[in-house]
Amino acid sequence: MQLTQFSDYSLRALIYLGLRDGALATIEEIAAAYDISESHLTKVVHKLGRLGVIDTVRGRGGGMRLGRRPADINIGATLRLTEGNLTIVECFDVVHNTCPIAPVCGLNGVLAEALQAFMSVLDRYTLADIIKNRRDLAALLPMLDEEVVRRRPVSSS
Repeated sequence: MQLTQFSDYSLRALIYLGLRDGALATIEEIAAAYDISESHLTKVVHKLGRLGVIDTVRGRGGGMRLGRRPADINIGATLRLTEGNLTIVECFDVVHNTCPIAPVCGLNGVLAEALQAFMSVLDRYTLADIIKNRRDLAALLPMLDEEVVRRRPVSSS
């Protein structure tokens, strides 16, 4: 199974913003830190903003920050929002399925169980869990303001 680039960039942006402890960051800054496309990241930020996962501030000196505490951003729920389609094989899509053996195939049940297990693991984690090693993460993100990283993380309770 492979997640879309959209989900990948979404999670990367959330990690970056989680390390900022509420300080604003820009699309340009995050794209440079990860060496990823600004235009694709713009679409990601727009959707995360519409979903309330991040807050955006327009205008000069604007940017974005998390819209919730890291402990309130569940990884599984976030992936469900960003992936949109977890139809990992054609037979999961009743409308577009053309596989002639789908009605009796045992594989679709096995794959459904595997997908459920995958999502179940992701549901156990939050962004706070992912950014516990904030200093190690920050050391690999050169665009991150070192003073922001040295701050204590926001309490997850």
